[in-house]
Amino acid sequence: MKKRNLYFLLAGLLVISFFANSCKKEKQSSIAGLLTYGKWQLGTVMEYKYLGDSQQSVDTLECDSAQIFVFNDDKTCSYTNFDCAPATVNGTWSLSDNKLFLFADITYPEITSAHTKQPFINSRIANLGEFSMVLETGDLQTYYTATDNRTIRRYGFTRIKPVVTK
Repeated sequence: MKKRNLYFLLAGLLVISFFANSCKKEKQSSIAGLLTYGKWQLGTVMEYKYLGDSQQSVDTLECDSAQIFVFNDDKTCSYTNFDCAPATVNGTWSLSDNKLFLFADITYPEITSAHTKQPFINSRIANLGEFSMVLETGDLQTYYTATDNRTIRRYGFTRIKPVVTK
């Protein structure tokens, strides 16, 4: 009789755990949720130059100013001190259908010319986690010839968590 009660108890626990785990969670982790929780501070910028798929050089681009990328829940974003320029530029952001590309339409004037640039208009998300994000920009095409010159910039960010006040 004790074994029978034990089996019913185990079966009941199994059914309860199945229903508890199958319910939709309110705060599920998602790409958009990872982007919008806190601010992202730039740590490194690496510029890779390729000829075809052969890497020609790697340069580290440095800046003394803290560069901050902020994504908001309402799909707006801002970037402060891009390329060491003391300004904050605002725009909007979205993700591709497969969540592998970030489209942020922030626009900066180029310092050396009258042109503007949109550094994150088509960025591949190389890595995104709770504490770090790596975006790749530049010549990201899938197919290229052996004679194509390509430049890819990798932006490495770390999260600055928001301050929670009680």
